[in-house]
Amino acid sequence: MEACAENNITIIVLDRPNPNGYFIDGPVLEKRYSSFVGLHPIPVVYGMTIGEYAMMVVGENWINNADSINLKVIPLKGYNHNTIVKLKTKPSPNLPNWQAVYLYPSLCFFEGTVMSVGRGTEFPFQVFGHPKYLSGSYVFTPRSTEGATNPKYKDQNCYGIFLNVTKENIKGPPAKINLFWLITSYNVMNNKTDFFNNYFETLAGTAMLREQIISGVSEKEIRKSWQPEINNFKEIRSKYLLYP
Repeated sequence: MEACAENNITIIVLDRPNPNGYFIDGPVLEKRYSSFVGLHPIPVVYGMTIGEYAMMVVGENWINNADSINLKVIPLKGYNHNTIVKLKTKPSPNLPNWQAVYLYPSLCFFEGTVMSVGRGTEFPFQVFGHPKYLSGSYVFTPRSTEGATNPKYKDQNCYGIFLNVTKENIKGPPAKINLFWLITSYNVMNNKTDFFNNYFETLAGTAMLREQIISGVSEKEIRKSWQPEINNFKEIRSKYLLYP
């Protein structure tokens, strides 16, 4: 978008459904943790299509030369934010099916920890575990695969939880980020000092979540701490919604 603005080129977005566009949850990104995986002050799950999001980025001047951007969004027909969309084509080698897509917002936090999320298996982002995890009855062994040539704990047995069966037993997709798995894993692991890595804040968009988990703050209280900024985001978001 910035390049188009610099070169006076119109940008056209053919809008697409967002599989996780039916809910909003998670901490709002703090500017100091802005990165390629999180650019703007939005929650982890922001409940917008890419077209709506592009309009917000321009409208809120979150991008260089926003006033010069000629953005056109071609909207979807028959879509609303309660539409459940099961993608027929995997968006990534490590998001092979709809279960992984729906579980991704919850399991992505594990990428900032010592835990494996099943990269290098047939079910990435549908499992979590560790060679020394003291809970869970499922065993998986990461191997070199497409999109994960050198996965975490390659060729080592990991012990943990397989969530695919759990997901099948849920009547509808989850409408919130699951923090229970993350908090429980932290409490179960013996070496808590090394549980988190420096990538965690980049994924969470804040340092507060790590601090809350280490301090033993309950999931309910963590969620409560997100609410003021989520409410503020919802007001901003409402200006750019194309769909009910």
